[in-house]
Amino acid sequence: MKLLKEYLSNSIEETDEIAEQLVNVFIKGSVVELVGNLGTGKTYFVKAFCKHIGIDNASSPSFSIVNEYKGREQVYHFDFYRIKKEVELFDIGFDEYINNENAITFIEWGDLYEKVLPKRRFKLSIILDENNIRQFKLYINE
Repeated sequence: MKLLKEYLSNSIEETDEIAEQLVNVFIKGSVVELVGNLGTGKTYFVKAFCKHIGIDNASSPSFSIVNEYKGREQVYHFDFYRIKKEVELFDIGFDEYINNENAITFIEWGDLYEKVLPKRRFKLSIILDENNIRQFKLYINE
């Protein structure tokens, strides 16, 4: 993975600004793997991103595994945290979602099942430090 950019966020407003900047990076066909510990802001980031493309109803897909949103762009929002076996992903049609070139796909906890992810993807790592500062690192794998 190649590091593209690093961002620091001291507040939800700054996280919103980062999400807004990435609207022009994460375009149709993009797959974005989101990694970070519980509470680092993975879901919040997706909600902020969605808000900037006209989607106000984004929510955590923890129990549904995948949420679909439609605004200026179509967005799929996965959460792999509760997946027990890789086969569960294919039972819900993951391969069809991931190959939709007309959608932006976010995958929280993608590092749990990286081998099912496409080689060409972004990775957004979020680290929350002891001072409540979030470090966002954006990578690309081509």
